[in-house]
Amino acid sequence: MAKIKQGDQVIVIAGKEKGKQGTVLSISNDRVKVEGLNLVTKHKKPNRATGTEGGIVTQEASLHISNVAVFNATTQKADRVGYQIDAEGVKTRVYKSNGESVAAAK
Repeated sequence: MAKIKQGDQVIVIAGKEKGKQGTVLSISNDRVKVEGLNLVTKHKKPNRATGTEGGIVTQEASLHISNVAVFNATTQKADRVGYQIDAEGVKTRVYKSNGESVAAAK
């Protein structure tokens, strides 16, 4: 089960983009697309039926989810995420290092 969600601020911890930060755009299975990272050029064919133009397009490719970690803004480091159930019975994501809520830190 992935503890990284769409919209999280993440930092890349392995690979050619190591040390760079971005926001998660999408997650599918065990891969994530991060805004502005792992850019590839793709050659698109024109399609008159949909009205799309052809050409060379730069877009984000996916990274393996194990190569990214949630970025903790208070400590300015990568952090692990855990779950905590509060008094009302609501399950929230928290940083393992300081116990602060992930949603409150955004």
